[in-house]
Amino acid sequence: MNGDSSVSERPVRRRYIPLLYRVAGVNVLLLVVAVAVTIVVLDPNRVSSFRVDAEGAALLVALLLVVAVNVYLVRRLVGPVQALTALARRVDLSGHGERMPVPARASEAGELASTFNDMLARLEDERREATGRVLAGQEAERLRIAQELHDQVGQELTAVLLGLARVEARVPADLRDDVTEVQHAVRGSLEDVRRIAIELRPEALDDLGLQSALAVLCERFTERFGLQVKQELGRRLPELSPDAELVIYRVAQEALTNVARHSGAHEADLRLAPENGVLTLTVTDAGSGLPEGHVPGTGMRGMRERATLVGANLTIDGNLADGGTRVRLEVPTDDRRSLELPMENGR
Repeated sequence: MNGDSSVSERPVRRRYIPLLYRVAGVNVLLLVVAVAVTIVVLDPNRVSSFRVDAEGAALLVALLLVVAVNVYLVRRLVGPVQALTALARRVDLSGHGERMPVPARASEAGELASTFNDMLARLEDERREATGRVLAGQEAERLRIAQELHDQVGQELTAVLLGLARVEARVPADLRDDVTEVQHAVRGSLEDVRRIAIELRPEALDDLGLQSALAVLCERFTERFGLQVKQELGRRLPELSPDAELVIYRVAQEALTNVARHSGAHEADLRLAPENGVLTLTVTDAGSGLPEGHVPGTGMRGMRERATLVGANLTIDGNLADGGTRVRLEVPTDDRRSLELPMENGR
């Protein structure tokens, strides 16, 4: 399942000497200078007649021991700063709240870690709210377009079919085959309009519930792409918010779309069942998997953003042992957060 891909350029980081080495180097330099000045002041003759004897060896060992202790203490001091830098480089605002450990004892490092964690929390909340508004706008636009396709374009095509049926009885016999072909073409266009409207806004999800909507979705992929989808839908599923049901449906839809268009597989497994306090959706195929160095595109990013909105965890394994890809979505069953996405029929 390859999905979309996009290329993003990352800024090149400039090389620099780590803070640990700079602080330790300065301390060592000051220590050596202090020892040298002390020797010069207390025993100037020893400098001119310096030789490696027992006292010199003891002095070198003492210096090395002090340097080692100094490096150890400096490492303890700058360790939180290095950990904070590493976290800042790998942090993903679309993920689930990786945080910097805060030391128990009050210190500048603890204050910095606490402030950084607060900043991450604010950024994640703002990103979640912004993504929620964007997706809510997308769902509202999908609903509007689906209604216009059904109410306007669909009705106009139906009127054309009725008009052609009336014309067919009046045209000469040698033209009736042409009229029949036009009828078939209009009827096919009408079916396409209905299919697109259903894909834009799944009526089955609003009318029949999540399980029936997923079953209809699998049947549609079999009819359209010839993709045989093995379904395993739990009979007794926990109660979910309408937003969570919509997220599960959209993730399943995107995962099956990637299987049909990119994986090269002719079969897929879709499983939905409660596991250890979460409702787990799994879509697996035995196709070509994800290529090495694959960069997630808009489809996979959209799945992750939707999962984040309902506090779900999404994992995509593109290199299974037997080939293929697995998309796994874990939705907490006790999550009652709602983003007020527009729902049909009061959902």
